[in-house]
Amino acid sequence: MPRLQASALFLLISAGSLTLAQNITGAGATFPYPIYSKWFSEYSGAHPGVTINYQSLGSGAGIRQVTAGTVDFGAADVPMTDEQLAASKVKVVHIPTVLGAVVPIFNVKGVKDLKLAPDVLAAIYLGKITSWNDPRIAKDNPGVNLPNEPVFIVHRAEASGTTFIFTDYLSKVSSDWLNTVGKGAAAPNWPVGIGAKGNESVAAMVRQVEGGIGYVELIYALQNNINYAWVKNASGNWLRATTEGVSAAAAGARIPPDYRVSIANAPGKDAYPISSFTWLLIPTPAKDATNGKVIKDFLQWMLDKGESEASSLHFAPLPDPVVARVKTTISQLK
Repeated sequence: MPRLQASALFLLISAGSLTLAQNITGAGATFPYPIYSKWFSEYSGAHPGVTINYQSLGSGAGIRQVTAGTVDFGAADVPMTDEQLAASKVKVVHIPTVLGAVVPIFNVKGVKDLKLAPDVLAAIYLGKITSWNDPRIAKDNPGVNLPNEPVFIVHRAEASGTTFIFTDYLSKVSSDWLNTVGKGAAAPNWPVGIGAKGNESVAAMVRQVEGGIGYVELIYALQNNINYAWVKNASGNWLRATTEGVSAAAAGARIPPDYRVSIANAPGKDAYPISSFTWLLIPTPAKDATNGKVIKDFLQWMLDKGESEASSLHFAPLPDPVVARVKTTISQLK
């Protein structure tokens, strides 16, 4: 390559310019896809030549692909286990991005407002409540005309961080659930129900089937105009999911140095109980050095500019103390 061309190439990829055509690949969680899609588009628009291609395949796929070294980054709503980290071909750093809520969505004839207690949610998904006029549902919904129609249960079909958040919550509030099904991102041995792939498909199926119930990230309920239930939190208060409730759930959390933490059923009168961080999974050192520089720059942009957009898509931004810690972590990425 002529010396002039080589010099120009170096300038194009030098820190701060990032104008050389760069194709960054990522895969993983559907839970944060709405905000990630917005961020990746805006970042690419502000950095000509940079394209971030993200496949919304589920947290399990994100973990598999980043640990196999087939993508530049992964994404998950479930922190990797010690075993997964040890088995990975590369060192993986968890970078928290935003917080979100999982909501129980429902399609019950004539019912717009519904309260579902923790034990009731567990009993529904264990197959112990099979009709919408069950006395255990009616007890918490006085005056609501609950129909005598079957409960049609929808769950995720694939390895899913949304499933982890939901089953992590159920494992904390129901010993029956903990001892029979348990928690995990991998598709558990569901006692009842039908599987659908991705938050989008769960939302679509519940919307189409009368008597349906499912669980999705909050924005999927709002975008699809689907009713979602009130849930009783650890303090005994009934709450519908809000970004404020998610922030309250994170407020009292003790976050370890590697950021792998569960905030399901968090204490606090205002804490929405089915809440979680979501993470980008960053291999270090990067699979490709130049792409690694772009990813590092994007992560800094995310904290400086992207976080302010989280609430517009019904995610909660990272608390300020967490942002300060994450900036230090990003600066140390290789």
